[in-house]
Amino acid sequence: MLQKQDILELLRKFKKNKGATYDIIRLGIFGSAARGTAHEDSDIDVVVVLGKPDMFNLIGIKQDLEDEFKCKIDLVRHRENMNPFLKKRIDKEAVYV
Repeated sequence: MLQKQDILELLRKFKKNKGATYDIIRLGIFGSAARGTAHEDSDIDVVVVLGKPDMFNLIGIKQDLEDEFKCKIDLVRHRENMNPFLKKRIDKEAVYV
């Protein structure tokens, strides 16, 4: 499993290279990767804020990140009207690039 700083660096590069293509406003991690408690079998929880919500962009981002990281990515679009428990957790833990 990659370390937190390595994950963030790869996300920075991804946002720089693909941010305009996917209309990415913010990109970050939360969960065990952000807390530094991830283990070898952990997935990476990624949060994204898009300029214009688009299901095809979400699918593309998830696939591209899984290709880049070579592991499962749980991608969540941050928005106002989302599960309040998940939103609170993301707002507390997220580390953005």
